[in-house]
Amino acid sequence: MISKKKEKVHFIAIGGSVMHSLAIALKMKGLEVTGSDDNIYNPSKKRLEDHGLLPKKLGWDEAHISEDLDAVILGMHARDENPELRRARALGLPIYSFPEYIRKQSDDKQRIVIAGSHGKTTITAMIMHVLNYANRDFDYVVGAHLDGFHNIVKLSDAPIIIIEGDEYFSSALDKTPKFLNYEHHIGLISGIAWDHINAYETVDEYVKQFEIFADSTPKGGTLIFCEEDDMAMVIASNQRTDVVQLHYPVHPYVIKNEVTYLKTETGLVPIKVFGQHNMLNLNGARRLLSRIGITDDVFYEAISSFEGASKRLQLLKESRNTSVFLDFAHAPSKVEATTSAFKERYSRRKLVACLELHTFSSLNKKFINNYQDTLKAADEACIYFNPQNNKQKSDTKIDAQDVENAFNFHGLEIFTNIEDLENCILGKDWQDSNLLLMSSGHFGNMDLLGIATKIIDSTN
Repeated sequence: MISKKKEKVHFIAIGGSVMHSLAIALKMKGLEVTGSDDNIYNPSKKRLEDHGLLPKKLGWDEAHISEDLDAVILGMHARDENPELRRARALGLPIYSFPEYIRKQSDDKQRIVIAGSHGKTTITAMIMHVLNYANRDFDYVVGAHLDGFHNIVKLSDAPIIIIEGDEYFSSALDKTPKFLNYEHHIGLISGIAWDHINAYETVDEYVKQFEIFADSTPKGGTLIFCEEDDMAMVIASNQRTDVVQLHYPVHPYVIKNEVTYLKTETGLVPIKVFGQHNMLNLNGARRLLSRIGITDDVFYEAISSFEGASKRLQLLKESRNTSVFLDFAHAPSKVEATTSAFKERYSRRKLVACLELHTFSSLNKKFINNYQDTLKAADEACIYFNPQNNKQKSDTKIDAQDVENAFNFHGLEIFTNIEDLENCILGKDWQDSNLLLMSSGHFGNMDLLGIATKIIDSTN
């Protein structure tokens, strides 16, 4: 009997969050996996090392590319002049962005893609949590680590795959939005708010990508929209008779003694997430899951134990009257939704909101005004950004005055030195107060858990 050749793949720029996770998933599936990168940081470095996939040395080497490779997969900083990429092209090897390769690996699966400017990680995580609770077999690609899942990518023989669909470019060489490369059967659009100014210079250009996503739904497919989002509903108004179109509102809920309860036909269901935006996310997940056979009874039973994705409303420390949370919020719509959610749940406590401006868009003078009034639910607010990390052109770089003008928050404190921010936080009175830290970065590597511990200790 002739043994089947083991498929062999090589990753150019293996150190990225999804890239290294995809590499691990493919090795676990039985493929032969190699990779290279010019810089690899933890936690990617440690995880690659644990799975025997860490390159022996950093840098690019065309010797890594051989004729027997079945695929070469490109990370986000695999540039056109990369010697390994040039060698792969010269040999005529199949070359994929990671979304293209995931699509290739899911050819015979029902593909479910969650898109939107905000909420897509949480909705994807909720769907995965419920399916896992219901013992359904499925594959997935999600942008954050979740309890109960060892990796953020899984590829197997499962009949369905749940994918968090990002609208950003598929690779440095492929300007197609990632969510278009997945070719969904069921798609969900959670909401649309302009982001990624370095990729989409205008609102119209950005919204157009979601219109294309909706239009790419196949005959007999399903498209689900958040009816609370005006832009999503404009796209939804383009009715197609050959596609099932569903809408979802905020799930009815009530807050009692700082605990959120879902209002259902069979009574109140306590849940661990909170905020109106999460009641939207939750109802979107419920609506989608009903299309693949999950009943409301199962959904409510499962969702009560959902604690959220990593860095999404993540509790760092708490005492009886004080809490410190970390959230991934960074875009204007996310900052406003998260800040409002905290004030709604903890209405009797003072809320101090602390935001790091870290993304290309948030550090751009043409974009910064989109943050106007996004912190209005907070009692006190502070902003941190590192001018040395700002890669804008000189005429679009922000300064402290730009930030103050943009946010329109009386008493806003602005910091460009991380030690000054830490001293300010630790110098406040935290009795009957909450601290909400929001960033897609690392707050200058400030010891957030250590600060949270000091805050809580000061209230005891």
